Amino acid sequence: MDFAFDARTEELRAKLLAFMDEYVYPAEAVAEEQRARLASPWDTPAVVGELKAEARRQGLWNLFLPDTEYGAGLTNLQYAPLAEITGRSPHLAPTATNCAAPDTGNMEVLAQFGDEQQKKQWLEPLLAGEIRSAFAMTEPDVASSDATNITTLIERDGDEYVITGRKWYISGAMNPDCKIFIVMGKTDPEGADIRRQQSMVLVPRDTPGVTVERAMQVFGYEDHSHGGHAEVVFDHARVPVANLIGEEGGGFAIAQARLGPGRIHHCMRLIGMAERAIELMCRRAVSRTAFGKALAQQGVVQNWIADARVTVEQLRLLVLKTAWLMDTVGNKGAHTEIQAIKIATPRAVVGILDRAIQLHGAGGVSQDFPLAELYASARTLMLADGPDEVHQRSLARRELKRYL
Repeated sequence: MDFAFDARTEELRAKLLAFMDEYVYPAEAVAEEQRARLASPWDTPAVVGELKAEARRQGLWNLFLPDTEYGAGLTNLQYAPLAEITGRSPHLAPTATNCAAPDTGNMEVLAQFGDEQQKKQWLEPLLAGEIRSAFAMTEPDVASSDATNITTLIERDGDEYVITGRKWYISGAMNPDCKIFIVMGKTDPEGADIRRQQSMVLVPRDTPGVTVERAMQVFGYEDHSHGGHAEVVFDHARVPVANLIGEEGGGFAIAQARLGPGRIHHCMRLIGMAERAIELMCRRAVSRTAFGKALAQQGVVQNWIADARVTVEQLRLLVLKTAWLMDTVGNKGAHTEIQAIKIATPRAVVGILDRAIQLHGAGGVSQDFPLAELYASARTLMLADGPDEVHQRSLARRELKRYL
C-alpha cells in the first residue's frame, strides 16, 4: 500500500487548498449574513452560487465520481485527501464543489443504475449543479436502522406506481432547488425474501400527493446550508412505472451500493473537521492566558492537542487503507474496513470537537466559532448511514464466524 499522493492528487490538493483560503473560508461569514436577509432561510445565499461558479471554472467539480463519463475519474484513494480538505468547511465547501450529500449518493445511483432517460432528466442537471435532490429512506414509525422494516408502499396501478408513506430526516428536502426524491419503499411487502421486497423510484418534488411537512432540527440546528432535514409525506403520490430505478425488488441492493461510498466520504470529511478543530485549539491555546500562563502551557491542554493529533493520524491511515481496498478489491472486499471507519471516525472526531469546545469555553458553544455546529454534524454521523451498533454487530459476526 503506497499512500503517497500521485501527481494529479497533488495538483488538485494545491488548487483546492488555495480555493479554500481565497474563497471558502471568507465566504462562511458572508453566507450567514446573506442568509439572514433572505426571504426564506432555505433559499441559497448568492455567495454559494459564486463559489460554485469559481470551483467549476477551476476544475474543482464533481471530484467524487470515479466514472470519467460523469465525474473527475478519481479513485477513492485520490479523492480521500480532497474530501478531507472540504470537510474543514463541511457546510459550504462540499456544496461549492458539487460534492455534497445526499446529491453525491443520488448521482452515483443514477450513474450506476439509472436508464438513459433518467440520466438525461435528472443526472445531467445534478452534475451541472442546476438542481438538488433528496434520498427518502428513513421513517419515523419504524427502526430504520433495519432497512427491511420500512413500511412505505410502492403499489403498481397500471402504468403508474402509487407511493404511500411517511419519511423523515430527508436531507436536502427543504431546499427549494431540491427537485427530485429517490424514494425507497416496498413493492412486494409479503415477499419471502425480505431483502427483495424493496424498490426505489424517482418522485419529482412537485408530484401531487407529496408534502414536505416540516424541517427537522438536529441539536437545535436546522442545517440551512444543506437544505435541511425534512419530514415528507407521500399520500397516494403517482409516478410513471418508468420512474423505477433498476428492477423491482432491487432497492435494498441499490441502497447498499449507495451507502458504501457515502460512508467513506463522510469519514474523509470528518477528518477535515477534526483538523479544523485542532487548528482552532492551537490558535486559542496560544492566544489566551489563565491562572498566570498561556493555555498552551497548561498540561491538560497539551494532552488534548497531542491526543487529537495521534487520533487523526490513526483515522487517516485507516480511511486511506479502506479507500485503497475499495479501489483494488471492490466495496464488498472492503466491507470490514468500511464498517470499521464508520464506527471509529465519528466517535473519535466527536471527542476531539468536545475538547476543542471545552478549550474555547463559552465561545465554544456559541455561534462565533464553527465548533458547536461541527459537533452537531459529527455526532449525527454516529447515526447516519446506519448507527454504530449495527456496524459493530455485523463486524463482530464476521470476526466470530471464523471461530464457529
